[in-house]
Amino acid sequence: MRPRTARLAVVLVLAALPVLAGCAGQGGLVSDGPAEVAEGPVRLWPDLPPASDPPVDYGETDTERVPGITVRGADVRTVDPVAVVRAEVAAHPDTYTGADGLYEETSRAVLACGTAPAKCPVLPPYYRDLTGNGREELIVGIRLPEQQVAVRVYLAEDGGLTRVMSTVEQVVGVELAGRDLIVRAVSAGIPGYEYRTAWSWDERQHSMLPARDEIVPVRGGGASDPPRTAPGTPRPSPPVSPEAASRGSGAAS
Repeated sequence: MRPRTARLAVVLVLAALPVLAGCAGQGGLVSDGPAEVAEGPVRLWPDLPPASDPPVDYGETDTERVPGITVRGADVRTVDPVAVVRAEVAAHPDTYTGADGLYEETSRAVLACGTAPAKCPVLPPYYRDLTGNGREELIVGIRLPEQQVAVRVYLAEDGGLTRVMSTVEQVVGVELAGRDLIVRAVSAGIPGYEYRTAWSWDERQHSMLPARDEIVPVRGGGASDPPRTAPGTPRPSPPVSPEAASRGSGAAS
């Protein structure tokens, strides 16, 4: 060791001595008590046979190329969101349920957006890199009756547009958190609570999946209750989303 380095080491040791002495003067290390025993997961009913039939497919991984839409430079901001929804409606004119489903009156309003823009149900778009590919995706909302909103996400690829997410909910709010799209929806039959579903990109499925779904209390209570309808008011048959179908089947069991 060179003299200069040796002198520096001695200085550092001497400087540390008061600190160590101070710790010793305060009694040294203090125990926080016994550590909790770690408990691993316990498998219940381990003798149950594996499922022989796959679960019901609710279409969470359904994707579809939007017909007739060209994306210049893989930039979704060059695309008119109304034209995108109009193209989907034209491709599925009689579809009222599932990923492509819209109310009949909503479909007519979408097709008339050019002549009646004030009644156009397509909301202003948002843009966010949800897939992690370094480019933005197109997020579109479509107003539906009964305070429902269809939320759809589109990915630019191969010169066109692919829909990688579609859901319909009685929306309380929609949020972006990092690369997650969080849909907050009213709870059916549980006043004062709401559903929160975090949709995340899944590379294997090449689509947005509902990765986390939870029921949480609403601060103040009642803010997430379904809207009331006057007695005798006819209600149209709503589009059925995969998540709503899943919750409905669970509530009935």
